[in-house]
Order: sequence, then structure tokens, then C-alpha cells
Amino acid sequence: MRDQFLGEELSPQENDAATARFQVVPCGLEATVSYGTGAKAGAEAIIAASHQLERLIEGREICQQGIYTTSALDCTQPIEQVMADLRQRTSAIAGRGQIPITLGGEHSLTFGAVMGVVDALDVPIGLVHIDAHADFRAAYQGQKHSHASVMHLLAEQGLAMTSFGVRALAQEEETARRAHGVICHDAGDLVRGNIHAVTLPDDFPEHIYITFDLDGLDPAILPATGTPVPGGLGFYQTLDLIKSTLIKKGGTRKVVGADVVELAPIAAQPASDFTAALIAYHLMNFAAK
Repeated sequence: MRDQFLGEELSPQENDAATARFQVVPCGLEATVSYGTGAKAGAEAIIAASHQLERLIEGREICQQGIYTTSALDCTQPIEQVMADLRQRTSAIAGRGQIPITLGGEHSLTFGAVMGVVDALDVPIGLVHIDAHADFRAAYQGQKHSHASVMHLLAEQGLAMTSFGVRALAQEEETARRAHGVICHDAGDLVRGNIHAVTLPDDFPEHIYITFDLDGLDPAILPATGTPVPGGLGFYQTLDLIKSTLIKKGGTRKVVGADVVELAPIAAQPASDFTAALIAYHLMNFAAK
């Protein structure tokens, strides 16, 4: 079970593709990176590190609801085909009532992962975006399917979104994200303020997709990413932010999909891999029944 998230921690019943609550999709895409490389090895490193996680998380064994890891996507194809394949994969998973958790890989993959869930579920979906960068360029280096433009591409699909942790952006991104109505809580405001006071408007969609770019965390916590930016979020700060987004008047929002992207593993330094794996497991916890 070396290729399965949590590996031998799972029983055969918990690792059943047909009944698992969560389907993990490895997507080692690295096609548009613009600084540090290595994201193509991220999904494999996260899965390997997950074998060292404990089953219990915040008092629950979420894995009892079932976690199955699918075969890895073929990322040697043109990026448009990778997007189409990932979209089809996550649509099939969500259409069966399961929750896709995509492991990257660069952030551009989020377009395919999100749109598959949108295709499968006939409900409005809101995006919760954690990142050091806005990723809101119309295109980057001539490519619209870029890690630097993925959120702009999704905003053009009419999806509501909120962004946490940004601390590196261009003026065109600032203008565009405001024009698209993105709810922005940038890193400087968050780390100086009261994390627990952050909430979303009551009319923000009930069904949530979380895209977690690991460079949203401070590089002192997670240095293994292609574009680290100082001044980021802490581990528990970030988890508390996600919890806040799930609270709404009269109830809670529902996580219907998630991804963890932009891990670029550093040889002989497994701490970042382990942190990324634990983040993925926490996202499953937020999505659990």
C-alpha cells in the first residue's frame, strides 16, 4: 500500500474505492513553474509522508470513513489535456457522492479539479483560497492555464471566492480581484489581527472547495515550495481560518473538495512533506461527516 495515502494504517475496508468517503488524486503537474522547480514530485512525497501520520486527528479517526488513492494522472501531456483529464476524474468522484482531494503538483491544476466538482454538483460552490500569491493574472508567460493565473480563470467562471494569506501580488491582480468581488484577507492583516474574528458573509455559498497552496504558510514552517515568501501564516492560524469559513448563520458550510499544491520536496528534509500530508488529512477532517 505504498501508493495509498496513510498506507498500512488503513484496513482493507477503509481502503475500498467503492465506499471510501475520500478519493485522493495524485497530480504531479509541473508545466508553468516560474522560479523553483520540483512540484512534480509533490504528490508522491505527500503520500510517502502520510504513512507516518497517526490515524487520530482532533479526536477523530477520519480514516474510518474511508480513504482511497487513485492512480496518478498522466502529466506528460499538454496542460490542456491534463486539465480535461483531472476535471473528468474529480467530476466522477464528486458525482458518486465522494470527496476528491487532489495532491499536486503546481497550482494550475486547481482549475481542472474545481471545475470537475462544479460539473458534478448542481449547487453554487465557493472557493476558499490559501496562498502567498493572488494567482490573478489574466495569463502568465502567454499561458492562461498558469499557476499565476488559476484564480483569475476560476473567477471568470463566476465562482465566489475568498483569499487568505496573500503577500505578493501585482497591481493588475489587485485591480482584477477587487473587480471580481474576491473577499481578501491578506497576510499582513491576518497575522496582526484576530484570526478568530474572520468570517464570511452569510450569502457566501454553502458548499466549499478549499485550494491550499502551501506557500501560504510561512517558509519558516514550510520552506519546500517553489516561490516562498516571508511573512506567512502559521499552521494553527491557517486551520483556524478554515474553521471560520465553515461557520455560517444557523449552521455550517460543507466541504465538497480540496487540493494541496506547490510542494517542491527538498532532499533529506522531510518536515515540509510531513506538514503537507498533515494539512491534507486536516482538510479531510473538515470535510468529514
